[in-house]
Amino acid sequence: MTRLSDALSAADAIADTFLAGKHIPGVAYGVVIDGELVHSRGIGTLRVGEDAPPDADSVFRIASMTKSFTAATIVGLRDAGRLSLDDPIGRHVPELAGLQGPTSDSPPVTVRHLLTMSSGLATDDPWGDRQQGLDLATFSDLLRGPLTFAWAPGTRFEYSNLGYGILGRLITNVAGEEYREVVRARLLEPLGLAATTFLMDDVAPDRLAHGYLWRDDGYLDEPIDPYGALAAMGGIFTSIRDLARWVAFFTDAFPARDDADPASPLSRASRREMQQVHRPWSVELVQPSPDLEVAGRAGGYGLGLYTVDDTRYGTIVGHSGGYPGFGSSMRWHQGSGLGIVVVANHRYAPSTLLGNEILASLLAANVSPPRRILPALPTAAARAAVERLLVAWDDELAGRLFAMNVELDEPLVRRRAEIEGLRESHGHLRPEPALPDESVTPLHLAWWLAGERGGRVRIEIRLSPEAPPLVQTLALTVVHEPSPALADVAAAVVAAANGPDRVLAGNVDLDPAIDRTALSQQLGIVAAGHAPLELGPAVQGDGTTTATWRLRSRRAGRDVLDLELERNSGTGIVTRLRLVPRPPIVPRHAD
Repeated sequence: MTRLSDALSAADAIADTFLAGKHIPGVAYGVVIDGELVHSRGIGTLRVGEDAPPDADSVFRIASMTKSFTAATIVGLRDAGRLSLDDPIGRHVPELAGLQGPTSDSPPVTVRHLLTMSSGLATDDPWGDRQQGLDLATFSDLLRGPLTFAWAPGTRFEYSNLGYGILGRLITNVAGEEYREVVRARLLEPLGLAATTFLMDDVAPDRLAHGYLWRDDGYLDEPIDPYGALAAMGGIFTSIRDLARWVAFFTDAFPARDDADPASPLSRASRREMQQVHRPWSVELVQPSPDLEVAGRAGGYGLGLYTVDDTRYGTIVGHSGGYPGFGSSMRWHQGSGLGIVVVANHRYAPSTLLGNEILASLLAANVSPPRRILPALPTAAARAAVERLLVAWDDELAGRLFAMNVELDEPLVRRRAEIEGLRESHGHLRPEPALPDESVTPLHLAWWLAGERGGRVRIEIRLSPEAPPLVQTLALTVVHEPSPALADVAAAVVAAANGPDRVLAGNVDLDPAIDRTALSQQLGIVAAGHAPLELGPAVQGDGTTTATWRLRSRRAGRDVLDLELERNSGTGIVTRLRLVPRPPIVPRHAD
């Protein structure tokens, strides 16, 4: 783990490099660890022409990050029994009582549709950004419609500022007070967010950031719209210090636990609900450069927040904001609670990109280790029992250990015979440190044991939902030690990948169907992305004619490929040679 001070210094350097030449007057950002603002920094000025450097208490408009406050207010009203998320919106906003979708078979637009960006209303960036100060009466006329839809409600993600303006009207009608007063009473005051407001006049002039646009080699003032009908989509002014508390409010919801849930605006369960994907969007593939491996991102919109599962980092939650004069971003790593907040006073400033870079650097430095999924106590006990059966089968122990389906799926007499054959072929089994344990849930576990006579075995168990839980799945994958001839071929492949010319040694006898030129080209691609490579343990194969090895990249520090070989033991000809990229796996962090 990198020292926190060193990691923060590196993050500051990233910010300096990122902002160079971008003509953004002022930027402030903060780092949240374990619910505390551990680092904040300001660059530039709050107001062009003044010596007014931003700090953690400077106030910026945060644009669409406001949506998380609107959504939290609605979830709180739902928890209080004042509405249902599946209510038709016309039940609470009379101007929309006659709202018709784009097709005759469209369902009514619900509160949930609006919260999750699935109402089908047409995307309205940047139009919506200019409706911030719309007066309430004009907004009512707009809602009486008709309105334009891109999709039938409930079928697609389609970002809608107007939808969140409608939710602001819903809050006013359900709570019986103006939207901003409801948010203040239900969220801002209980959480101590004293710097957070919807009214510019509430902010001391020396703390307020003015918004700008760089055009024709100079800064232009961006007028700040007053509070209006669409404030629910982007109207909040706040500080880094208050945003850090807001982020901590959400990170504290994880993990689910038995601790007392102190009185707060929302229960931990409701805060976790907001951070789940309710409306997915398309999978995105990212490849920073041709010699780096492809990463994947999948996710969607929750309730006023987005949630993304990234194959490099795990689950990231947050929201961004862009507005005439301002750009903002907040994001946190769900597995560790590490959070980043960024605000800036330039039109649509790339705060999200800067937040991404800072968060990635701090995750790489492991300044806040994530909570890994660990086996539950019954799972650990089941592992110990299975390992006792591997040493010496015990019918009584097996009877207590296995769920009723195990005998039906594969008779215990056959399982006993398989284990006894494993002892004969592999001898005493011991832990295999080269292959780590895996748990996808606390009631699942897969681990490897190495045989004293060579080879190894993978054991996988999954427990049942009854109480106490029993083993419903026991799977054994038996791997035999590869022959010296197979091992020599594998070593030659790794040597070729690490060598200067990527050519497989000529003494390796390949079947004519395997093109040596194409293989060299493939080894070159592999080397560019992963070399130097190391030959890891064999994880499949009979050891005589077939074997599969893990290949570890010293550069990446993990297994990146599987090398699959098949060799005719009679002729010595290699009939199959494949390098198979290991699929990226989203890091398994505890919720």
